[in-house]
Amino acid sequence: MSSRTIVETPAPAEVKNPIQVIERMMKLLDALAAHPDPVSLKQLALESGLHPSTAHRILGAMTQSGFVDRSDAGIYRLGIRLLELGSLVKSRISLRDTAMTAMLKLHAATGESVNLGIRAGDEIVYVERTSSGRSSVRVVHIVGARAPLHTTATGKLFLVEDGTEKVRDYARRTGLPPSTPESITTLPELEKELEKVRRHAVAFDLDEVEAGVRCIAAGIRDDSGELVAGLSLSTPSERFNPDRAPLVRETADEISKSLGYISK
Repeated sequence: MSSRTIVETPAPAEVKNPIQVIERMMKLLDALAAHPDPVSLKQLALESGLHPSTAHRILGAMTQSGFVDRSDAGIYRLGIRLLELGSLVKSRISLRDTAMTAMLKLHAATGESVNLGIRAGDEIVYVERTSSGRSSVRVVHIVGARAPLHTTATGKLFLVEDGTEKVRDYARRTGLPPSTPESITTLPELEKELEKVRRHAVAFDLDEVEAGVRCIAAGIRDDSGELVAGLSLSTPSERFNPDRAPLVRETADEISKSLGYISK
């Protein structure tokens, strides 16, 4: 009687494709990010669609690198290394550099001047600009130029952010001086205008800073949700088109997103 040697077939080894591993890491990070509290291995495996042993191995590697923290009870949360990297990314983000790509895109779409303005006390300071070159009309929004909050489209965005009491303080403090005959010069007018801005999330300057020049502006927010700048489109009054407001707002939102802002 002959004897046969039975050889067991080993379980197929898991293919360790680097791209696949990275994709699985991202699934686990997304699952962890979706929970404010630490999460169990079982729950993470379920939500990521991974086998528990696979999830455990990848989480172990991420724990060693500081991307994930594991408690003695075997539950996981996002690690401090992510905070360190996030802070590094934030510190390297320049508002002007980040905004310029979107500003040039808006400029190409409209052929008009696009301005980036920030607040400095009771004024708006223009820190970046693309020039249209289409008209001999001088647009006041040159880099370094300043203008009062209540006469500029960008300034109105910041006044809305201030709220009622601070707006009244601003009106008392400045006296709302006019720059042109079209400038707002009374508190009731200003409050009525700011209510429109609040409703539409976009502001207008209709010959209020300089006669013959009109602007549309939308706000830019950083990762904390703070209003840090305004993006405005400037045109000679004869070429002014209010229907461009959604495009200005979309461009400002694009810049905000690049700065880490997540709309609610």
